[in-house]
Amino acid sequence: MVGAARCLAAGLLLALAQPLPARSASADIVILGEVHDNRATHLAQARRIEALRPAAVVFEMLTPQAAERVMAADRADPAAIAEAARWHETRWPPFELYAPVFLAAREAAILGMAVTREDARKAMFLGANRVFGVVFGADGARFGLDLALPPDEQGAREALKARTHCGALPPVLLRGFVEAQRLRDAALALSALSALATHGPPVVVIAGHGHARTDWGVPRLIAFADPHVTVHSVGYVETPDDASFDETVLVPATPRGDPCGSPPGRPATGP
Repeated sequence: MVGAARCLAAGLLLALAQPLPARSASADIVILGEVHDNRATHLAQARRIEALRPAAVVFEMLTPQAAERVMAADRADPAAIAEAARWHETRWPPFELYAPVFLAAREAAILGMAVTREDARKAMFLGANRVFGVVFGADGARFGLDLALPPDEQGAREALKARTHCGALPPVLLRGFVEAQRLRDAALALSALSALATHGPPVVVIAGHGHARTDWGVPRLIAFADPHVTVHSVGYVETPDDASFDETVLVPATPRGDPCGSPPGRPATGP
């Protein structure tokens, strides 16, 4: 494990030696939207965190309880962080990919707002607004969850869910998957705003790039809830697409098999 930690540290130092993109964020909240299984994405996130020196970092991957345990762990030791987060119990890619991000954020407050699979399933059938109020004790109307999506956006989001799940989802479930995504977006927006109020700017959010979309992701919900908060959204993507970000960063693609030829599961590059 010592050797692995040294390799991670060396990789982080190499990444930090590279110049940052010319456009630098100075926003209250910076959302770093990732490709989950892409090592280059995480090194780029680490580099941005080192440059920003955020007061707090919100992780989509951590529950609030896991974030508290990470805060109490030796945050210079990747193995200790992984154990505190109980990463092996999650469905996320190997912790070694995320270790540079945690090491870069070792002086920041760590927060988590992971939505459980059970709550996501409830949102699919009961709606994001109803579940958000029960789970988070907050008013979903603050983030527009009480409003139906415009028909064109609803259609686009359902079509994206169908594509990212290889066309295997029954059409009747597509609306429910969109509601689960709205729940996750609102949870991240709530956590980011809470972190900003408690710790001050800047706050960094680590999440899938689908959550970083300015057209319908976390940035839009934050603007809806508090238009005075400034947000900068970075989308790390392997191929150019029509997703909307304040800043788009192309990263080398990770070799992987055909996701549609694999058993069903969480898409590696999903939002």
